[in-house]
Parts: sequence; C-alpha cells; structure tokens
Amino acid sequence: MTTKTKLLQVDSSPLGEASVSRELTRTITQAFAASHPGTVVTQRDLGARPPSHFDGALIQVLKLGAQASESQRAEFDFTEELLQEFLDADVIVIGAPMYNFSVPTQLKAWIDRIAQAGRTFKYGENGPVGLAGGKKVIIASSRGGKYAGTAYEAALDHQESYLKAVLGFFGITDVDVVRAEGVAMGPDVRAQALDAAKVEINRIAA
Repeated sequence: MTTKTKLLQVDSSPLGEASVSRELTRTITQAFAASHPGTVVTQRDLGARPPSHFDGALIQVLKLGAQASESQRAEFDFTEELLQEFLDADVIVIGAPMYNFSVPTQLKAWIDRIAQAGRTFKYGENGPVGLAGGKKVIIASSRGGKYAGTAYEAALDHQESYLKAVLGFFGITDVDVVRAEGVAMGPDVRAQALDAAKVEINRIAA
C-alpha cells in the first residue's frame, strides 16, 4: 500500500485575498498535489487564528500540562495541535511575507510554539541536534522591495535567513525558497515577480 504524502500549508499574512504570499502558497500546494496524487493537505491559517505570543504566564502553561487550569489547558492543547501538525507533515509550505525586514509576528509565534526541546530539537554533548529532519519545506517568500541582490540588501534580510536557520536547527535541510520580491514597486514589477515565482513553483513541484 502506498503511503500518502502529508502536506501542511501554513499561511501567516493577515491580508486575505490581497496577500501575495497566500497566492504563492495556494499555487505551490495545488502544483505539488497535482504532481503527487493522493497528497493529503492540511491548512493552518495563522492570520485567522494567531497563536498568543510568549510571556511568562504562557511559558508556564506549556510546562504545567495536566496541572493547568481550563483556560491554560486550552493553550496547552492548541500548542500540541500546532506541533503535531508540524511533526506529522512530510512537506511544509510556509507563507512568509517580509514585514519590516523579518517575518510576521504570528509566524514567529507559531515557531515559538513548535520549537520544543525533546520534540523538534535537543541538546547533545556537541551542541543542538535537530529532531524533525526528513521533511521538505518550501518557503513562499513575498517582499515589497528587493533584498536578494547586493550585500547591503541581503544584510537587511531577517526573513528567509531566519527561517532557514530555525529549520536547520530542527534538522530540516531540504528547503526551497519561492520568492516574489519587488511586489510594491509597481504593477509591472509585481507581475514579473509572480511570473518568475510560478516558473520556480513548477520546477519544484515536479
């Protein structure tokens, strides 16, 4: 019996249908599913239900487990839901627009929930060891400006570089980036960026 590929699509933009990153994640998921019949898709919309940000109380919630109150237990269960989706997936498509040179706050909150010692990483005698290897990740990166050219522009990128660092920390090394940048620099530049991104999507999905 053939094992079906499990694909997790994570969207983080709050812009709905106006979002470029959502257009990219949708296209990536559709192309991958078409090339891999039987793919099971799970969608996680962090814009519709953003995880709470870490504070002292929330960190304690994640440690309390069965001792938590009803409201704390709900946060604990939500974290487990997010983490299990991530662990179960074979392929993860992450919609990551650049906001102020980094990722959206709700995407950072999602990462904080799944970055758990003993689940996605551990510390060994020689340093950190990723526990979530063997997955493929496709980052759908959208940017209003252009940051993939000069060294100065690259120095402002705390979006793609950050995601690659986190994924590597989890042990995930099979990472592709589908990038549409310059989308705020006029309709012609936006159209060219989307066309180039879709060519790359077809290459990766195949």
